[in-house]
This record gives sequence, C-alpha cells and structure tokens, in this order.
Amino acid sequence: MGGIAAIAKAMGHQVTGSDSNVYPPMSTQLQELGIELTQGYDVNQFTPQPDIVVIGNALSRGNSAVEYVLDRNIPYTSGPQWLLENVLKERWVLAVAGTHGKTSTASMLAWVLEQAGLSPGFLIGGIPQNFAISARLGDTPFFVIEADEYDSAFFDKRSKFVHYRPRTLVLNNLEFDHADIFSNLGDIQKQFHHLMRMLPNNGLAIAPKHDSNLTKVLDMGCWSPVQFIGGDWQIGDPLPDGSEFDVLFKGKSFGRVKWELLGQHNMHNAMMAIIAARHAGVFPKVAIDALGQFVNAKRRMEVIGKVNDITLYDDFAHHPTAIATTIEGLRAKVGDARILVVLEPRSNTMKMGVHKETLAASWSLADQVFIFQPTNLSWSMDALLAQSKVTASLHKDMHVLEKSILSYVQAGDHVLIMSNGNFDGIHQRLLQQLSR
Repeated sequence: MGGIAAIAKAMGHQVTGSDSNVYPPMSTQLQELGIELTQGYDVNQFTPQPDIVVIGNALSRGNSAVEYVLDRNIPYTSGPQWLLENVLKERWVLAVAGTHGKTSTASMLAWVLEQAGLSPGFLIGGIPQNFAISARLGDTPFFVIEADEYDSAFFDKRSKFVHYRPRTLVLNNLEFDHADIFSNLGDIQKQFHHLMRMLPNNGLAIAPKHDSNLTKVLDMGCWSPVQFIGGDWQIGDPLPDGSEFDVLFKGKSFGRVKWELLGQHNMHNAMMAIIAARHAGVFPKVAIDALGQFVNAKRRMEVIGKVNDITLYDDFAHHPTAIATTIEGLRAKVGDARILVVLEPRSNTMKMGVHKETLAASWSLADQVFIFQPTNLSWSMDALLAQSKVTASLHKDMHVLEKSILSYVQAGDHVLIMSNGNFDGIHQRLLQQLSR
C-alpha cells in the first residue's frame, strides 16, 4: 500500500494514508515523499472528502474508516484494482509470484532492467537498496511487480496478482501459506491457475523444473511458452555459499555471477531474474554484470550492525522453508562461527500453528535459538523445545528475551533476527546494549 501511495503521488495526486502501526522503512519513505500519515483510523482524515479511497486487505468490516466510507458512499477500490486501471493496463508487466523470494527476485529484475537502460517502473514489497525506494512509476513500457497471492480486499477475495495481467511471469516456487485465507494448497493452486489463464500466448512463464506443486498448476492449463530452471537453464559450478555461480543455457555458459548475496535460494532467484530480463530483451551477460552490483532489499539478511565482533542481521523470513534456506546460506559463509537465531513467529499462518511440525527442523543449522512467543497464539510452542536438535529457549517477555540473548552472545557470533514485523524494535536495542 505504501508503494501504491508513492506511485499515486508521482502521478500528481494528493495522497494521504493511515494504518494502525506505521514503522520504518516504509514510514520513513512515505514521509520523505510528503505523504501525510494518520496513526489509526480517525474518520476526520476524510475531510475534505477524497475522490477515491484505496482500501488495503488488512482492513475489514467493523473498521471505523471502512464503515465511514461505506455509509457515505465514497468511491473505493482495492490496491491491485487501482494499479490495473491506472498504471498496468498499458504496460509490459513482469510479475514475480511464489511463496518465497518474491521481493528479492523482483528487486533483482528491476535492477537488471535499470542497468540495461530500460528504466522500468516497479512495485516491490520491500525497499531495494539499489533504488532506495519500494515503488516507481517509470516512463517506459516495462513494469516489475511483486505478485502476491494474498487476497485483494475485504470486498474482493481474489488473489492480488490476478489484477496484474503480466506478459512475463516468474513462478518462483509454491508451498502452503496464508492459512488465514486459504484452506489448503489446492486453493492456492487454483489462484495460480487463474493467473496462468491471463498470460498471453506471446508471454512467458518461468518456473523450476522440479517443483511438483507448480507442475500441477501448469497441468491445469498452460497457453504460453514456459522456460524451466533445472531444464534448459542451469546453475553451474556454484561456490558452497552461493556467492559465485555460472549461468548455463543448454550447456552453454553466459558468464559467472559474482556478488554479495548468499545461499541456494538467491542463486535460484537470480536465475529467474536473468531469464525474465531476457524475455524483455536484455542479454544475459548484461544481467550477470548488473547482479554483480546488486544489493538485496532491506530486511533480507541485512547486516544492521557489527559491535565488538558480533554481527547482527535483520531478515524477513517467516516460513520454515525461508528460515532454513536463510540459515543455510549464512552457515556456508561463516563456517564454524556460532549462529544465534532470534525468531518471532508473527505471521497469521504461524500463529495458527500450521507449521508447528516443521518449524523446529528449520533452524537445525543454528547453534542457539531464542523464540519470542506472541500472546495471541492458538497453540502451545512448548513442544518446539523438545523437537529442536539445537538448544532453544522460549520467551513471553521482550525484556527477558533481550537479557537472555545478551548473557549468551560473545565475540565472533552472528545474531540472525527473523520476523515479518518490526519485532518491537529489538534490533536497535540489542545494538545499543552490545555497544556498552
């Protein structure tokens, strides 16, 4: 929603917005753009009456602002629908969909197109550090968008991405997630099938060869060419930590990526971006050179500080697969150094206990795990401690959690903080305490 606000501002509209908990980096970006923010949902923000209200999917019936808009018949729409009607309908849309890696892959793709001189517009669910903004209108036909399968609004339960009508479609991977709106994996696959039905014959889908969940989606109907990683496209001769690898097509190397990112998952993301950019006319060698200068989006294994030889990272991972691949990449880089994982299981799916059987295994490459238990969980996390192969502790009080981390950490450690929220600002407090 913040990115949509930025694009609307760039189009010359007067834009205001509200949310219950606005925090950096998005709050900072909006303030710098001169977009006025209201904390909470005070209906006074609708005076004078706006021409249209774009309602995010976090809001539902009973919200005071929503009820005010409905009662007074103020025009309203969803963010995805507004994008389609005002931005996307005449653009070459390059959409990045999947359970994991959307933000990173979309950021890579936008940067590759930028370095190739194509000056794309983009809307990404994070802040790519090469651009320092999450959204840009752009003045060329190309538009890169992070294509989320989450629902569009309380009045439109279709996935956001069915509004985007891509010409180039990255299908990164597919697992069960968003248990608050999807009953099972089949429900999500149906939404992906709807997306595939919109891809034109002269478009392109890009998918991993051996993802059985996506294979089922393609088997439901595919009317466009598909290129596969693990098929004609291959990752060649990678270093163990993923910091270097060759880009192969039908056995021929286009060159070698040498970059700052880590992990098998990021090599996969890079391959997706290279193939998507090629569909838009960018030679793979140009893409490879661009990725050598790529800096990942904020909160994607972002180093937020190093104090007394202790390195702190901020990471958005909130699904067992993403947690595991992130720790795996860090382990390949740091070797035998200790990795301390600090985890907030904050997503709706996590709070519902959908991943309770696989969560403990996801951190098996760490040395110590500190878990913050939210108050509104629908299940007990105590069993995680017994399931964990490494020492793990559970904390219901933030102050006690911080004290526990500070009493354990030592020089040479890598502290990986994982949450899809702001984690009550724990990152900066730990840095301050460590600096003392």
